[in-house]
Amino acid sequence: MHLPHQRGPLHELPDEGADYDAVLAAVADESLARLTPDGGLEHPAAVDDIGDTSLGITSLLALAWQRTKDPRLPDAVRRSLAFHLRERVYTEDNPGYPNLTVRNSGLPYARYVLESGAHPIGDWPSTVWALLQAVNVLDAADGLVDDGQRAELVELAHGYWRWLTEATFFNPQEAGNQAIGCVVGGLMLARHLPSGQGEPIRSQAIGLYAEKIRAHRVRDRGALLPPEHGGAYDNNYGPISLSFLAQAHRVSGEEIFAEDGDALARYIDARVTTGGFDNGGPRYSEQHSAFESVLGLRYFGRRIGADIGRYRGDSRWARHAAQRDGGLDGHFAFMLVWQIQDTTRWHRTSSKDPVRHQLRAGTVSVAFDDRMTPSLVEAGGTYYLPAAVNRQHGFGPVTDGFLLCRPMGETRVRDLHTEALTAKLVTKPVVGRDHVLRHVRSLYVTDGASLWTIVAVERLDGTPYLLAGLPYATDDGDRVRRTAEADATSAGELRLTHPATESVDHFDARAETTQQQAAFALAADPRGYGNPDEGWRHLVASTALEAGPAPGAPEDLHIFAVRYGPGGPFTPVFDRTPAGLTVRTEAFTALIGDPAGDAGGEPELELSPR
Repeated sequence: MHLPHQRGPLHELPDEGADYDAVLAAVADESLARLTPDGGLEHPAAVDDIGDTSLGITSLLALAWQRTKDPRLPDAVRRSLAFHLRERVYTEDNPGYPNLTVRNSGLPYARYVLESGAHPIGDWPSTVWALLQAVNVLDAADGLVDDGQRAELVELAHGYWRWLTEATFFNPQEAGNQAIGCVVGGLMLARHLPSGQGEPIRSQAIGLYAEKIRAHRVRDRGALLPPEHGGAYDNNYGPISLSFLAQAHRVSGEEIFAEDGDALARYIDARVTTGGFDNGGPRYSEQHSAFESVLGLRYFGRRIGADIGRYRGDSRWARHAAQRDGGLDGHFAFMLVWQIQDTTRWHRTSSKDPVRHQLRAGTVSVAFDDRMTPSLVEAGGTYYLPAAVNRQHGFGPVTDGFLLCRPMGETRVRDLHTEALTAKLVTKPVVGRDHVLRHVRSLYVTDGASLWTIVAVERLDGTPYLLAGLPYATDDGDRVRRTAEADATSAGELRLTHPATESVDHFDARAETTQQQAAFALAADPRGYGNPDEGWRHLVASTALEAGPAPGAPEDLHIFAVRYGPGGPFTPVFDRTPAGLTVRTEAFTALIGDPAGDAGGEPELELSPR
């Protein structure tokens, strides 16, 4: 089975002006055929996320007219705009909406579901989206919309802003993408108001960003990130936040948005594999965005000089939102408008600077979590997640069922790059159940095609092994396919084990269940509301690659050696010398310094190809 949402890298989508004109032409044809007698442009099957969608398609038609002057479009724009102003503006409080701070304000808002009292919790983001669709129409209104309609739309957009900032709590779902989107709406609205009204709204929008979003950023892997549904980063919404930061910087020029976008982009570059696969989040684990992410990935990828466009998106939403039948949906249409207007080109080469939380070369990459334990390994076209044993998750030595990967003290990192090899040495103190402090030294070396992992630790009792990952997915053309197989070789015994228990908290990679499905099944709240990352942490055991100790290690050490990806015989040799531990493989010789490190305690590493 293929993973449903992670498909092709987003930078593979053609994005020349002619490509976008072709997209807009197709949008125009479908929209004109759909336009109802009363001016509606909503997809007939749309139920939720609907309150802004007709206006979103109107904004696309307005942009198409701006670029092509297609004579069919002005009448459709005016009729569909009239439909939204007449049929999709609500001023009476939605029964059951819990986040109002002012009752019966009379201010306009957009509904997530049109039926009164049906799922009102979504009205805040829907109103943000409606505000953004409205300001996009206003940007293209000259020569297209008459003065009366324009004045009515300006008044409506101003009312949306006031409802979002005066009549409700700001950002009630703690969703960074929604909150930054609201700020963008204020910045864009300010340009359409007289200076006496516009400048205070611009200042208010920037103040909301600084006080309500930036001041509450969450730290993950050394970066401060806009919080997303209570977590640091979500692999669906995080890149969408990046797009909103790009638009905020484009329309305001304020450096604060550039700085925070650069930080988020570098974080994405560190966590996403070479192949563009990613996993994890407080709202979704594997459901990726597509066209909604293009603007931010392209804009900030160019700024930081990184190929973050390798991020895999959902190509079913490659250009715009679509319903199940593939038909056009106006949801999030503002993102397509902005990416067409932005002329930034993709940056397609990877950064060569070493990054603490990633090792990357060729088709191999390792992303590390806050504890410098691999969160995702990619080698030989296969992606490995941290495996689980006895409710403990990660990569590392296991003794008596106890996983030694959680640091008890400072974790130190040493990066090294030669002409042919890229390496990272991670040294962390750990404490086992016996309360003995040990130093785990993990060396990761790649030639761009294979990954060698050498893990050394003071000798352990019992029959230890290395928990070496959960083989989860593999590249299959422009798709990602589920797998339960590993292309790996070990110096010691290597086995691929599967849980003996069939239950929701035991993940068998051979089953046709995705990580996201399993995570939501373990989450406290329903799918789409629960935190899959928290749910996945309840996993007791999983399919696991387990590597026994390598023969020939010094008597006081256990050494584990695994090669991921292609290669011939793998028989590493180990020698203890006064300088440290020497490891010789078929591809390199490495000297791993003593756990005490150099004079400053930093780990020592020497590396040479063979």
